[in-house]
Amino acid sequence: MFCRNQTARATVARGSALEMEIRRGKFRKSVFLDTSQDSDIQKKIDHEIRMRDGACKLLAACSQKDQALEAAKSLQTCSTRIMAYMSELQRMKEAQVMQKVTRRSSDAGPMDNRLPCKGKVAISDLRIPLMWKDTEYFKNKGELHRCAVFCLLQLGGEIFDTDMVIVDRTLTDICFDNTIVFNEASPGFELRVELYSCCSEDDYSAGSTPRKLASKLSSSLGRSAGKKFRAAMEPGPCSPVSNGGASPLLLPVPSVPGPKYHLLAHTTLSLSHVQDSFRTHDLTISGNEECSYWLPLYGSMCSRLAAQPHCMTQQMMSGCLKVKQVGGDPQSWTKVYAALKGTSLFCYHRQEDVEANVEPAFTIAINKETRIRASEKDPQSKVQNICISNQYGGEEVTHTLTTDSRDDTHRWMEAFWQHFYDMSQWKQCCDDLMKIELPSPRKPAPATPKQGSLYHEMAPLATPSSEGLLLQDNAVSAEIRALLSSYYNDSY
Repeated sequence: MFCRNQTARATVARGSALEMEIRRGKFRKSVFLDTSQDSDIQKKIDHEIRMRDGACKLLAACSQKDQALEAAKSLQTCSTRIMAYMSELQRMKEAQVMQKVTRRSSDAGPMDNRLPCKGKVAISDLRIPLMWKDTEYFKNKGELHRCAVFCLLQLGGEIFDTDMVIVDRTLTDICFDNTIVFNEASPGFELRVELYSCCSEDDYSAGSTPRKLASKLSSSLGRSAGKKFRAAMEPGPCSPVSNGGASPLLLPVPSVPGPKYHLLAHTTLSLSHVQDSFRTHDLTISGNEECSYWLPLYGSMCSRLAAQPHCMTQQMMSGCLKVKQVGGDPQSWTKVYAALKGTSLFCYHRQEDVEANVEPAFTIAINKETRIRASEKDPQSKVQNICISNQYGGEEVTHTLTTDSRDDTHRWMEAFWQHFYDMSQWKQCCDDLMKIELPSPRKPAPATPKQGSLYHEMAPLATPSSEGLLLQDNAVSAEIRALLSSYYNDSY
């Protein structure tokens, strides 16, 4: 038990030091290799930490229920992203170490290092059915229970959130119209879907309107208003730069007054769930009827999960080949420009035809049933031919290819083996190209903040005609305006 506790304390200490390094900008130098990938994830972590701190400050000052719910949603999303990015950095570091070990190992063969291609995974049409009691739904009796819900979807280091939806007994299903696309999925992906809920009927705005907030600060702070207010605006107790950086790793969501979302249900989807149709998946439900955020779920989720491996959408190999026509003169060869993509080897008369989207002269099927082998060396050219065999109506048809050099033959054979390996890993996703409808772009940011926003409400307080704390310290009022303005610019 002593060893276990000691190990736990050491883990927390390392986590605290790690986050301190992140915030101080020393992360890459002291912990991880200075690679472009590390740098990109570092920037993402820095951005999410700033957004999280901003969401904490905004949540503490929100005056309207909708604002508070959206700010709490942003806080939950930022915290989840930070943890995911840090886990991704740790995974990358372990992969770098394992790669070095593999390179030094004399037992590692060429196939040991083969990796499947990446791909796109898209989830859309999320529907979560509700199971209201008869007295609630049909007879409309009892207290109207209303909750704000949204979904967090995580695949590796990519995390997305859906829009927030207000749910009550007038709805039979929770519907999310978002189409979410993950661009860097591997065939062994695990897509975690989490449903968060928060009771929207609780009063979160008591004493937090802008004028009440200004009055409270004005009455409690004297000449040192600026200094104490700035201190209050610094990151909260869960931030790594507060308390001398002795806070725990970013596991909990910072404790800020206001609404809090709770995990209501979750599920994990994998390659076996991918199908080009609408399917139902089981949900694991958290909480019970005693929880304020509870909603009567059926225990299932409906969605469309599609995948597009890169081997189905991108050219995996291209170049000049000579093809012997089936049933033609054995000595007759046709020179083509070939491109390996999806389930076909497309053969064009010229390379320019590919760029001009001209129909190929002919295609050769390359699928899971195709057999490819290298024939015996030609005594004259000393180049091996490539034989591609397919079954058509019970009859085997073989196309013979040749290249200009032995190196080209080796590159084509390697490309074919990699293509077959990709297909074997992505399985049903390589039978036919699944359709993925890209999400529509977000609306452009408005030129001015929306009416009724926290920024809009607090702006009059900073005018010369206003009274209170914001008049006493112009630097503080400027800080508030800058904080809220930057938050709303990033949000829309």
